[in-house]
Amino acid sequence: MSLGSVFNLTLLHQSIVQATPLLLTALGGVFSERSGTVNIALEGIIMIGAFFGYAGTYYTGNPWIGVIWAMVAGLLVSLIHAIVTTTYKVDHIVSGIALNLLAQGLTGYLLVALFQSQGSAREFVAQLPTITIPFLKAIPVIGPVLNAVFSQGPLVYLAFLLVLVGWFLLERTVFGLRFTSVGEAPQVADSLGVRVEPIQYAGVLISGLLAGAAGAQLTIGTMPRFVYLMSGGRGYIALAAVILGKWKPVGVMWSSLLFGFFFSLADNLQGTGFAIPNEIFLMLPFILTIVVVSGLIGHTEGPAHSGKPYIKEL
Repeated sequence: MSLGSVFNLTLLHQSIVQATPLLLTALGGVFSERSGTVNIALEGIIMIGAFFGYAGTYYTGNPWIGVIWAMVAGLLVSLIHAIVTTTYKVDHIVSGIALNLLAQGLTGYLLVALFQSQGSAREFVAQLPTITIPFLKAIPVIGPVLNAVFSQGPLVYLAFLLVLVGWFLLERTVFGLRFTSVGEAPQVADSLGVRVEPIQYAGVLISGLLAGAAGAQLTIGTMPRFVYLMSGGRGYIALAAVILGKWKPVGVMWSSLLFGFFFSLADNLQGTGFAIPNEIFLMLPFILTIVVVSGLIGHTEGPAHSGKPYIKEL
């Protein structure tokens, strides 16, 4: 099989689809880390969001309600992380790992308890619609490319719209300035009248909402059923996308698209007849993640106080 059968418009379309849950989660990670909280629990929140997105759609027949269930579930899990890390000053990594383990056990238990199934839910549910822009396909030369890009589900469009919203909020508003000041120097921000804990809560809760939506994208946005552990490490990869994107929404968009491309390339290269084991292709996104977090692709520094508990001086 030729490379032309791999590098085509389908690969472009799939790359955008694969990038969407990473982008939603990574944008949440930007808000969380720029407010001073590392949210390793994003992996577990995606799992929870995927399950409740499926469950909400299953019980109501409405995928939009499934999205709401997923986001609310993500919000609740992130609230636990915010309370534990911000109010009780528990180590951010310890809290995140504990919540990931909780999500793994809870989704496995609920899958059996509610759907009498192990491994994956047996029934498919309603899926979010695909939104296309009809006239794009008729444009000469570039029409097929534009059609491949702009034939997506609503959460895909939402993710890329949120890049602009996130950029504006963080870079052009007083709200964003306060976020940045809390993540860099909370003592200074506090002395200037900025309420540190509400900002930190807001950052973590935003990350939970977006990671919950990312989970919904995996089920009712892409494959309308739940598979146990279907997050597949995307929460950790999203954190790598945050680092590669230098904690900025636009940078995170490009890094998420890069990771999405690797995911899609791995899928498309399987079964093509190349004399390379399929497992190598499946490893590509994770190899890139290791390279990023090890600092081999440039030197990046995140918010100075991210991951450190803030204890107000009396």
